This record gives sequence, structure tokens and C-alpha cells, in this order.
Amino acid sequence: MLTRFLGSTAFAVCCLASAAAGHAASAPAYAVVDKVAGADGGWDFANVDPVRGVLYVARSNAVMAMDIATHKVTDALATADGSHQALPIESGKTVVQTDGKTGLTRFIDAATGHIDAQLPSGQKPDAAFYDAQTGKVAVMSPGSNTITTILAKSHKVVGTMTLEGGLEFAVTNGKGGAFINLEDAAKIAEVDLAKGKLLRKIELPGCEGPTGLARFAHGTRLISACANGVALVIDTASGKTLTTLPIGKDADAVLLDEARGLAFVPCGGSGTLVALSIADANNVSVAQIIPTQVGAKTGAIDPRDGRIYLPTATLAAPEPGAKRGKPLPGTFTILIVAPKA
Repeated sequence: MLTRFLGSTAFAVCCLASAAAGHAASAPAYAVVDKVAGADGGWDFANVDPVRGVLYVARSNAVMAMDIATHKVTDALATADGSHQALPIESGKTVVQTDGKTGLTRFIDAATGHIDAQLPSGQKPDAAFYDAQTGKVAVMSPGSNTITTILAKSHKVVGTMTLEGGLEFAVTNGKGGAFINLEDAAKIAEVDLAKGKLLRKIELPGCEGPTGLARFAHGTRLISACANGVALVIDTASGKTLTTLPIGKDADAVLLDEARGLAFVPCGGSGTLVALSIADANNVSVAQIIPTQVGAKTGAIDPRDGRIYLPTATLAAPEPGAKRGKPLPGTFTILIVAPKA
């Protein structure tokens, strides 16, 4: 996921703009308001710790931290090797980091960068989430088709289950289990993590390569972002798709801001951030299409003020045989998106 980029097209952006036109009257006027530079290299998931006011970004060789108030960047809070997730837990005291190349999940002291524990987590550990209700971290490892469950306080592996289909992003199901996007199978799996059991698979009609996933409306709805330029809204009880919405290309996350009745889908291939109105769970719609930058495919929201942070960089032309270009030196940046004054 570190370099999962696609090219943008004027046609795609035009179509998205037309789809949002009907919602212009109520659209939140978001825009890129600032940029903060960081060290060269790839990136993947980003997360905000609202307690300490820190943005964490999983970088190819480190965990990056940015003080949100001052924009001071620590390029390497801790070193890494193919980092995918950098997730603050325990009121910001600890950062959980998945290390794609070593197969480790690390627990990092957020204040010092010290690695308190590192645990084998299958091959190519990628997305991970923390379930505060159970105190467990769940790690998706698509290289071995395994999900590793870890007790956060004791740093103890308490479960491993196998699930094929291309493990992608996952969220808690509110019952000690998880909903997981299966990128290759184009389905959502619901699992019982305690029992290591597959409960069901939810069909995603018209979706290719589901990546980003969010759960909202008291757990009754899911939004799944798909690689082919659509997002699906799913009823969790029935598993039925309620709405299919146009987004951009190469979406890799769904950022939830329920306090403001919005969700955002960063689309790296199109260089757009698609805002969805979720205030009415039965009528989710495209509210605004925000120009960002090609490559901005993941991000994080600060729940305190609704500001959005999108890591990206200028991309070179793809090399022969490669699908995506590499980030150019000296161009990595964090885009800050907020409502216009």
C-alpha cells in the first residue's frame, strides 16, 4: 500500500463535479489551507492523537510525528521497515506500528520513541485497529492471510485466524469482532476474533478492490471505498448495499467525522478528497469534491476541529513495467484541509 497510486483524468474529475452539483447549496466549503514538509520516502496510513495533539504517519522507514499546534515534524519517532500503520492508543501513550517487511507489530512509547514490544504478526502486516471495548489490537497480514489479535496492555498475542481474499482495512463490529474489506474477493468479511471464526461475507456489487472502510450510525452502516471509483454504503444488519456513490480513483481510506455529519474519501489517483454527507444514514450523498494532490490517498481527521491531514508527494512517471511512479525527492508534504474562513 505504500505506493498504491493511479493516474488522474480530467474526465473523472468532471464527472465527480457533476455528481456533487446537486448538493452545492449544503456543501461544506473545505479546501487545502496549509502544507507541512517532511522527509523523503513512501507513506501509508495516518492517524491523529487528539489527546496529545499529534499526527502520526506510517512512513517507509520510520514513524513520523507532527505536533499539530506548531507543525513541528519529527521525521523518525522510531525507525521502521515498510511501515503501514501508526496508530495511537491508550490516550496517546502508545503507538502501534505494523512493519510490513519484518512481519512485526511494534508497541512504541509515544513520548520517547522506545520500542516497548515487538511481536510476530504474519507476513506483510498492514492495516490494524484498536478495539477499546476489548483492549485488543487486530492486525491484518495479507502476505499470510492471517489476522493477529494482541492484548494491548500485556503485549500478548491471544489469537490468530486465517482468512483469504486479500486482507485490507478493518474496523470493529462492536461485538469483539471485525468487519474487513477483502480486496481480492471484493467482499466484506465479518469475523469473531475471539473464536477465530468467519461469521459471514457481504457482497459488494459493482465494487472492485475495496480498500478504505468506516462504520457509523451507531454501527448500522458501513462505507467501503473501491478502486474503481465508487463507494458503497452498506446496511450492517442485512448486508445489503443501500447506495453506490461516485468518488475518485485510487481511494485507500475512509475518514469519519460523525460529529460534523461527514465522511471523507481521499482519492490519490484523481487528486481529490470526496466529502460525503452522512448525517442521514438513509440518504448518504456526495457533498463536495475538494481538489488536493495526486498521491493523497490516505489521511486522518482531528476530531477536535475537523481538520484533515493528507500525506502525499509529487510522483515521477512510472518506470517501464511499473504501475505507479515513485515519490520525487524533496516533495513529501502533509496537506491540511479545513473549512474556508
